[in-house]
Amino acid sequence: MNISFSPLGDQAIVIEFGHEINEQTKQAVRRVSTLLEKQKPDWMIEFIPAFVTVTVFYNPILALYDKVKIELERLLLHLGEDLAVKTTTIEIPVCYGGEFGPDLEFVARHNKLTPREVIDIHTSGTYSVHMIGFAPGFPFIGGMSEKIAAPRRDSPRLRILERTVGIAGLQTGVYPIETPGGWQLIGRTPIRLFLPENDVPSLLRAGDQIVFKEISKEDYDAWEEKPDAENP
Repeated sequence: MNISFSPLGDQAIVIEFGHEINEQTKQAVRRVSTLLEKQKPDWMIEFIPAFVTVTVFYNPILALYDKVKIELERLLLHLGEDLAVKTTTIEIPVCYGGEFGPDLEFVARHNKLTPREVIDIHTSGTYSVHMIGFAPGFPFIGGMSEKIAAPRRDSPRLRILERTVGIAGLQTGVYPIETPGGWQLIGRTPIRLFLPENDVPSLLRAGDQIVFKEISKEDYDAWEEKPDAENP
């Protein structure tokens, strides 16, 4: 694996694990994240894992780029060790189609499937959260079957309700807040993914596993009536 370092401004360094999104790079990103969480260098402010990179923000009063790079190179020597990489699997209930999934029919037609087949395929896999970005708490989720891949909309919507589930290319995701967007909308979940009042506001983190579960409109309405404390 080709690992490279590059500065991002004067207070961050980017570790890049090649350019391909595959199992090897995904594991490297997760293992580096685990090492950083475990060691917590005093100069580190935070780190942000993504598809093939980990960006580390540092305090320039405590360390400058060259020192940070040397310490990260030393840290990478431990990549091959037997690390206990924590994996959390989260089940996300989704009410598909209808008012919640206006593009479900399009995704089905685009792939020469029925809406029922799209739902069955979408709920059959276990997905990985590669990164959080675009909007607060928005998960970029990999592992979706190419059988239900669909292009982004030619004209993005100006308003997408929070908790709406969408598809764009080979990715699926959930809009955690109300925002414009161009993904194809196939359903909605009753659980909140972004809770700004919490110490840890995002329900999901890079490295988490996700399973989607279909629920009825009646179950969706009943779930929404629960207090937030009862949501995952």
